[in-house]
Amino acid sequence: MIKVSNLSKSFDSIQAVNNISFSITKGEIFGLLGPNGAGKSTTINMMSTILKSDEGKIHIDGNDIKQNPKICKQLIGVVPQEISLYDDFSAYDNLMFWGSLYKVPTKELKQKIEDILKLIGLSDRKNDLIKTYSGGMKRRINIAAALLHNPQILFLDEPTVGVDPQSRNKIFEIIETLNQQGKTIIYTTHYMEEVERLCNKIAIMDSGKIIAQGTQTELQEQSNVKEAIEITFQSVSVNQIEQLQNQFQLKITQSEQKIAIQCNVKKDLSTIISVCNNNNLKIEDIELKKVNLEAIFLSLTGKQLRD
Repeated sequence: MIKVSNLSKSFDSIQAVNNISFSITKGEIFGLLGPNGAGKSTTINMMSTILKSDEGKIHIDGNDIKQNPKICKQLIGVVPQEISLYDDFSAYDNLMFWGSLYKVPTKELKQKIEDILKLIGLSDRKNDLIKTYSGGMKRRINIAAALLHNPQILFLDEPTVGVDPQSRNKIFEIIETLNQQGKTIIYTTHYMEEVERLCNKIAIMDSGKIIAQGTQTELQEQSNVKEAIEITFQSVSVNQIEQLQNQFQLKITQSEQKIAIQCNVKKDLSTIISVCNNNNLKIEDIELKKVNLEAIFLSLTGKQLRD
């Protein structure tokens, strides 16, 4: 559906995007995960024809974006970070305005607006001025405006910035529904829990480069991060830790009265407990540390994901 090859973009001396490549299949939710300034928005802007790349190629449904920009624009809908709405217009009038720019026939547009307002849960507020809306409601109308011409592909650039948890969850539900209806979605964020919930495939970006990409399972394999058991003891000595390391040949780290053991939990947990008991280590608590994107990002980049 989308193929990006060796894409680069600079602004004066700043290399915003540095030779990145990836592909997105039809019906996928593809996540671009990275901190602010990683190059996510610049990438989205090039893919949606807003910016021209310095180098590289973008193909959308087989169409070269530079050679066939009009065809590509018909295939895509763009939800920018900024709220692109008129405060003194109602939601309905905003959507009528944006729909007219897409040249959607009036009768078809009116029905489309009704359907989309129902989808985003704002039919009862359609005649209220946008300036009376909450931040989360404005975000939903922003998404609605990108759907009026029924695009096959939807670009969402940080669509939950500044919204409350309830509104964020509603936006997730809208995205999941659109994906179930067959839309291909490209989603940028610096919130790991969002891509963990939504995305089939993830590209981790930092400093203009793609550090790694794949499913979460594939990223875990690339990072070599393993799940761990964190055990809290009443007391534990250096010698006892060394004995455990010699017996298990597993990675063990210590913090105060806790140790974290990277292992195959299903396979090793019962053995670990037995060995601890045999070494007179009295266990107070056992906690399973599952692998998440935060651990994967830290392993791949050597730093925490920052805002």
